[in-house]
Amino acid sequence: MADASKANPQGVERLGYLGLGLMGTPMTRRLLKAGYQVTVWNRSEGKVAPLAEAGAGRAATPRDLLTNADIAFMCVTDAAAVEEVIFGPDGLAAAPGAGKLVVDFSSIHPDAARDLAKRLKAANGAGWIDAPVSGGTKGAEEGTLAIMAGGEADEIERVRPYVLAMARRFTHMGPTGAGQTTKLCNQVIVGCAMAVLAEATRLAVNAGIDANRLPEALAGGFADSIPLQLFVPRMVQGIHSPPLGHIATMLKDLDTVADVAQATSTPVPMASLAGQLFRLAKAARGAEADALEIYKLSAAER
Repeated sequence: MADASKANPQGVERLGYLGLGLMGTPMTRRLLKAGYQVTVWNRSEGKVAPLAEAGAGRAATPRDLLTNADIAFMCVTDAAAVEEVIFGPDGLAAAPGAGKLVVDFSSIHPDAARDLAKRLKAANGAGWIDAPVSGGTKGAEEGTLAIMAGGEADEIERVRPYVLAMARRFTHMGPTGAGQTTKLCNQVIVGCAMAVLAEATRLAVNAGIDANRLPEALAGGFADSIPLQLFVPRMVQGIHSPPLGHIATMLKDLDTVADVAQATSTPVPMASLAGQLFRLAKAARGAEADALEIYKLSAAER
């Protein structure tokens, strides 16, 4: 087990990761594989053990993690979970934070990101980067994630080497909150793509053609895309484990899109329809079901 009290080699900072779910675990594994010292914390201890066996240090609380890290990465479910990790008992805000950075990979409301950053800076002096991710569990495992960030330019550059151990692309989009706003644009596209690809796939099946061959047939044309190539085979073949993402997560993001759209007088008719379809999918398939199970909404009853 790594000793969280030891400093990394000169010029390499001590890292921490909080939240070892579908994304956090493979992202942490990539940091360990790159040779970085990483201390981890998770609300449920069971997810910590495999990473500890792989060389990660253990932190008993978020406070302990930031005490023994220079940069703390975090990926949790929603804004309430982020709030708890930072300002709950023994949270990050209770640790000395001057000169340290918190990089939040969670997808939350841009206003929440700005508020949390301001409050954390006031509490202990730590900096904040909002850096939501796109690419799903496959991207996390393969290190091909696209990460969009909001924050100070010098702090973005400080964390870039470590982030690029987990991602293919890391783009500074502007001040705090800009990363979250960019992720909402991403989710408009991805959420609508899931709904449209489910529709096209069902049409193929009902019309009697081999939907498994749609990615091959459309490759290179205007309809081709990473979602087409990745989502359609999983829909047709019923591959939902591990999930690419949960229905509840997509619905949360599309609901945030609707809120920001209202605040900015932006018409989002397609995203609004996708949100309602995912609300139906949540009722029919469950909040923790794979988002691609939206395809099952149109299945004929047997």
